Amino acid sequence: MKEAQGRVLIVDDDTALRRSLRATLGIMGFEVGEAGNGEDALASVRASAYNAVLLDINMPGLGGVETCSRMRRIFTRLPIIILTVRGGEEDKVRALDAGADDYVTKPFQVRELAARLRAAIRRYRAPEAPVDEPITAGDITLDPARHSVMRGNEEFHLTPLEFETLKILMSHAGRPVTHARLHAALHLPGDLPNRGHLRVLIGQLRRKLGDDSSNPAYILTDGFIGYRFRDN
Repeated sequence: MKEAQGRVLIVDDDTALRRSLRATLGIMGFEVGEAGNGEDALASVRASAYNAVLLDINMPGLGGVETCSRMRRIFTRLPIIILTVRGGEEDKVRALDAGADDYVTKPFQVRELAARLRAAIRRYRAPEAPVDEPITAGDITLDPARHSVMRGNEEFHLTPLEFETLKILMSHAGRPVTHARLHAALHLPGDLPNRGHLRVLIGQLRRKLGDDSSNPAYILTDGFIGYRFRDN
């Protein structure tokens, strides 16, 4: 018998999809619950201890974005992965800004979905590091207390804005950070995110880390959404 991978709640108004995912993920070692709408999903996460939620964005009644937002207010660390249709960039951004941790686009490969779930549950189960504790992602270590970034014995010298950008991305390693979240967290001027400014900032970071912008090893561009630091 496979070792339990974690408890996952599938929220989707498509009964056939829920049952199919429940059977497949069950075989892969996950314990799976179901909810057919946002209201039932909120009741389920209050009643049972889940390690992650798979949440469809397009549902009648209480939609996926509002469900995500309410769920996040109650459970600040519970991983929420949004299921979206291909090409719905605006929906993805709204969901991520509402507190979702990641998204998977329909149609999807179940192996990819399972890998995203395992990574999300692994992060959820890991103890939260104190604010000033070093952050390690891949072979990069960022130390907020010393304001240093190291790869092995090599130290990178970053400006304060570059350092803060990298800290945000590494703190969310494996998860997308939207342009709007970066813009707000970095206190950049203006009400709307300046994507050109962010592109320049990310370009500077990539150059200093020796990251190939055409095939980055560290900072990935996430479509029209934002950026994510690769979680190895």
